[in-house]
Amino acid sequence: MKKFSLQSEEPQGKPDFLKGLNEQQRKAVTHSNGPLLIIAGAGSGKTRVLTFRIAYLLQQFKAAPNEILALTFTNKAAREMKDRIKGLIGDKASKLWMGTFHSIFSKILRFEADKIGFGKDFTIYDTSDSETVIKQILQELNFDPKEIKPKTIRNKISDAKNQLIDPDTYQNKFVGSTLDDITARVYKIYIARLKESNAMDFDDLLVKPIQLFEEFPEVLEVYQNRFKYIMIDEYQDTNHAQYKVTKMLAKKYGNICVVGDDAQSIYSFRGADISNILNFQEDYEEAERIPLEQNYRSTKSILQCADSIIKKNTKQLDKTLWTEQDYGDPVILLDNYDERDEANRVASYIHELKLRHGYNNNDFAILYRTNYQSRVFEEALRRRDLAYQLVGGLSFYQRKEIKDVLAYLTLLVNPNDETNLIRIINEPSRGIGNKSIQDLRKKARSEGRSVWNILQEVEHTDVYKPAKVRIREFVDMINRLRTEMENGLSLTESTRAVLEQSGYVKALIEENSQQSMMRRDNILEFQNAIAYYEKGNSNPSLSAFLQEISLITDADKFDENKPAITLMTVHGSKGLEFPTVFVVGLEENLFPVGARVGFEVDIEEERRLFYVAITRAEERLYFSHARNRYKFG
Repeated sequence: MKKFSLQSEEPQGKPDFLKGLNEQQRKAVTHSNGPLLIIAGAGSGKTRVLTFRIAYLLQQFKAAPNEILALTFTNKAAREMKDRIKGLIGDKASKLWMGTFHSIFSKILRFEADKIGFGKDFTIYDTSDSETVIKQILQELNFDPKEIKPKTIRNKISDAKNQLIDPDTYQNKFVGSTLDDITARVYKIYIARLKESNAMDFDDLLVKPIQLFEEFPEVLEVYQNRFKYIMIDEYQDTNHAQYKVTKMLAKKYGNICVVGDDAQSIYSFRGADISNILNFQEDYEEAERIPLEQNYRSTKSILQCADSIIKKNTKQLDKTLWTEQDYGDPVILLDNYDERDEANRVASYIHELKLRHGYNNNDFAILYRTNYQSRVFEEALRRRDLAYQLVGGLSFYQRKEIKDVLAYLTLLVNPNDETNLIRIINEPSRGIGNKSIQDLRKKARSEGRSVWNILQEVEHTDVYKPAKVRIREFVDMINRLRTEMENGLSLTESTRAVLEQSGYVKALIEENSQQSMMRRDNILEFQNAIAYYEKGNSNPSLSAFLQEISLITDADKFDENKPAITLMTVHGSKGLEFPTVFVVGLEENLFPVGARVGFEVDIEEERRLFYVAITRAEERLYFSHARNRYKFG
């Protein structure tokens, strides 16, 4: 492996921030060149190590900020790291290439989009947008979306993309299964449909850079030269596409530092491949391995419990967590009659702990395996007037009215986006029927043009005459709004213009129902979000705002300062910590899940998931189960 050094001499002097690190943390921070694997056990201060390491490279080895690429899995993690680095080195932190995989590679793709046949203002489709496209394709192929679920097809296409399997390979590889045959047909059309709409889905943001780098080696060389240091957080969560694209970028200098914990690899259902971290030292033979084993979060009793679980796994990297903290309270098991008894008991414990120990609501978390388990806990907490936040429910930006407004704004940037165009062409109702819309879509397909292109010439189509008038009014409105924005209308003003000229808010006011008023309130909150974004950015743009919204993750929705008890899945809790944690529903076929029990790899992942749940707790940990559970009653 080729090594690279920014300077021939060792840096002089030691920065003050090194004084607060333990020996292993200091070794990880001061490591300079060559591949590095940091095994960061739960609560071992990995964020601190990553941020100090970046600051050390900048201060001591004089690396330029734009030579450092730091990849995370959540916007929250990226913001926290950037804020900490700014506190250490000042405004230079703003020039770092730091963010989520999706945000960083979408930035690269916008610079290079034309090379792979896309416009730089491409739309990023979320999962619901993708499922809408797939539903339309299924209908065109005469399949009933109620029988062949768009979500199922989308998941199969997503898996294929992340394994870098194209439609032709998929068709050859997966033959015989009816569902796979249908997926192969849909997959091919789906890719073409996204390109026609100048849109990419989440998976494309990882796969398209690989295509770009393979087809244009000179572009790869530019980014290899730029990123002299690459750092990847939560490496155990990377999939094959993420593994490959970062390996391509690191090939020139070999200065790749990955941080992770194989014991917390819990996302195989999203394509995460634990072998990426297990085999890192085989991929990079010169790699140094530094374990961070001192835990700063949990008591000894909690760590001993976690260790007793995870040591049963066979596929893992050796490490032993330890802490200087006291033994603390023992882990408690709550035995309950049924799920209602379980929920009431947990709520009672929380109430008592608040009274006796002065805990606040946000000191508690209730963690479960699947989302449906939350209902009885919500009811129990409400009965005791205990405030809670449900993390992982319907996102604000997934609400119908917000998706509608976002669709209008998307068209101002990318009118060729068919999915968003069809979504709001008759929203609110303009008298444009579904038959007219489908006729226009068919015409666009037959002529190899976009629907927007056809709409511009609606007078020359066979659409019903009254509908032509309504369509022309709609097209003129979008063109007018686009012109106003191009002429300098601010984002806040553009949003207000969209809401007024489209008649969207007026229609909600005229409906005058409780639901329509709630939707109107949500739109007002959305306008606040636009204004807040515009005020907080020196160079705000609609494209950047839409990208920021599209890349929000579940972890970014969690508000740790909200005075509320947190209810969430164990998967959603990763990276968080709470003084008191209740892990509920610990029953065979629920947690551990039973769908594929018998496959050792699944049992090991269930253990890792349980390990993650245990290591969220700082002071008190409760396990809970019900002897009877009525899953549908």
